[in-house]
Amino acid sequence: MSDLVSVKRSLLSVSDKTGLREFATALHTEFHIELISTGGTAKFLRDAGLPVTDVAQVTGFPEMMDGRIKTLHPKIHGGLLALRDNPEHVAAMKQHGIQPIDLVCINLYPFEQTVRKPGVTFEEAIENIDIGGPSMIRSAAKNHRSVLVVTSPERYEKVLGDLKEHNGQSCGKHRLKQAQRAFAHTAEYDSLIANYLATAAGVDSGGMVLDLHKALDLRYGENPHQKATLLVGKKPAEASVAFAKQLHGKELSYINLLDADAALSAVKELATPTVCVVKHATPCGFATADTLPEAFRKAYEGDPLAAFGGIVALNKPVDLPTAEAITAIDKLLEVIVAPSYDDDALKLLRTRWKNVRLLAVGPVGTLDAADRDEFHMHKIVGGYLIQQRDLAGFDRAAMKVVSDRQPTPREWQDLEVAWLACKHVKSNAIVLATDRMMVGAGGGQVDRVNAARIAVAKSGARAPGAVAASDAFFPFPDGPLLLLDAGVTAIIHPGGSVKDKDSLDVANKAGAAMVLTGQRHFKH
Repeated sequence: MSDLVSVKRSLLSVSDKTGLREFATALHTEFHIELISTGGTAKFLRDAGLPVTDVAQVTGFPEMMDGRIKTLHPKIHGGLLALRDNPEHVAAMKQHGIQPIDLVCINLYPFEQTVRKPGVTFEEAIENIDIGGPSMIRSAAKNHRSVLVVTSPERYEKVLGDLKEHNGQSCGKHRLKQAQRAFAHTAEYDSLIANYLATAAGVDSGGMVLDLHKALDLRYGENPHQKATLLVGKKPAEASVAFAKQLHGKELSYINLLDADAALSAVKELATPTVCVVKHATPCGFATADTLPEAFRKAYEGDPLAAFGGIVALNKPVDLPTAEAITAIDKLLEVIVAPSYDDDALKLLRTRWKNVRLLAVGPVGTLDAADRDEFHMHKIVGGYLIQQRDLAGFDRAAMKVVSDRQPTPREWQDLEVAWLACKHVKSNAIVLATDRMMVGAGGGQVDRVNAARIAVAKSGARAPGAVAASDAFFPFPDGPLLLLDAGVTAIIHPGGSVKDKDSLDVANKAGAAMVLTGQRHFKH
């Protein structure tokens, strides 16, 4: 049996009128579909020269109560919910003069945009809660066996394509897909309202509602046999790879986005030109300099071996000299993330690599301007772990020099770089830095001594004169002693161990400086 349904009557009522003129014109002129509409939408369509039947003509009731009542009527919902193959439903429609509605095009009052406005009142927010719209969407979606529902201008082309392919009829598979999208849309809308009311009432919302929709099917997950998708919520004020514009390269994978997010988060730490190279969600290169090309060269030189197939983020627009520095390397890069790219820089990068993904994220500010409503989440079997983002930076005034010797101005510069880089390296983490660049990192280790040993080995001949950072306190002096024996001249760590004095003693004996931050930066 065919699942095709003829579309003869449509109801259109939208707040966002993007593409509506073209969509409604196609419905009327190409498929001879009757247009029913409400208020501002009806006026918009008439101004476009289209014949429109007012909802009030269908229901026999005028819009009333400031538009709160207009579509909540049996002649609307009966036309949407009636089962066309049920004799009792058909008889009821005939008895009460209810005609079927075959297509519903609705998007809702702009509640989210309203509550984001500065100074919006509670009363304004309440009046922007749509009632009739969600009711019609749900009615149409429930009866998707007979009714096609569309809730976004982005879907107009698909709807018209379906009608063209089937000579003015909609197919069941398409109606089902649109119904799923419709229920997701109303669920997101209701969650926005619930969260707003919880905030206004000063109460616990009773749980977290994730307002997400699919933005992109990814190339694959952590491994090629795993499917993956990018889901996004509202666009944050700060730069985000989730909302980046891809300018070149292959499709993005799950790991591409994880690593790109890690790299972008790291370069937000500093306002000076800063570059981070990430592999497996942890920095292998991190540097800041007076110019962006210099910052890139230093970041890459931090660990050229690990940088192969890496993800690079830059906190300033990529100009031609920076692109020349990037393309001068002889290693493959997977993703480059930057605020923007000059035309000649973009051309050079596209020419150098056929498949490298180039992402433009817009202006990259520092973490001082980060969205503090964002949170960090880990999925565990059966639940989620939610925490605030780690937005703590380098607050020198809050730190305490405990050694006999104060750090030199150069050491303070390098301590800042080491501390900020260490914050983004997987725990347990030790980072060595010199000349405002990370030269060695030991991350993801189960003990701090081996993290220090790896960081020193990665640094090689650059360890003498470098500074070191540890993301947590040293439980014993063996870690600091290993660093000092390698030539490290200053160490920064949170402190708080019962053996802090033992670590301080070995630093003083070596004539090194030691700074306590009082703040840990575990990253799992």
